[in-house]
Amino acid sequence: MKLDVPVIGILRGVAPDFFGQLMMSAFAAGLQAMEVTFNTLSAIEMVRTHRTRVPAGKWLGMGTIRNLEEARKAVAAGAMFLVTPNVDPSVIRYAVSHGVPVIAGGLTPTEVYAAWSAGATMVKVFPCGGPHGPRYISDLRGPYDQIPLVAVGGITAENVNSYFEAGAAAVGVGATLFGKQALADHSPDAAGEHVRRFLKILSS
Repeated sequence: MKLDVPVIGILRGVAPDFFGQLMMSAFAAGLQAMEVTFNTLSAIEMVRTHRTRVPAGKWLGMGTIRNLEEARKAVAAGAMFLVTPNVDPSVIRYAVSHGVPVIAGGLTPTEVYAAWSAGATMVKVFPCGGPHGPRYISDLRGPYDQIPLVAVGGITAENVNSYFEAGAAAVGVGATLFGKQALADHSPDAAGEHVRRFLKILSS
């Protein structure tokens, strides 16, 4: 199954009683995909509860899937895609066998290719930023032009277009996408406005 989205919103530590409002506001603002990290308190319950509320054409997945046990729990909860911080072939094979797209994390050229060879839908280049910024994505695209790369870590409104210009297929963005204050205030409207402004930067 193809996961063709330019921006994936990453939520870590979001409060369960705020998540549903936040999800719907972000989707209404134009966000196409959102992941809740597995190590967020009540992450499984949040995905299981709100999976049926996801609008058509939108994606609700789970990230920080570090091993096969976590992958099984995420898929059972209804996660529409998985994101890993590492290369674990057993997780990739499990997701593929269940028809669930998996974005597997890697940093080095060897890890990127290993994830792709194992069957990953896309490869998350993590962590970006510092010495592994847009130029690093461009360098990886040299030998791996067939691999869709997702840049994650240190993505901001100021540098996001540089990653796409370098050849990234998508980016994963956390609090910067939703607005740190909006998250702290549990304000779905403010978070939605942050998402709308961030996406407008891409369209421009």
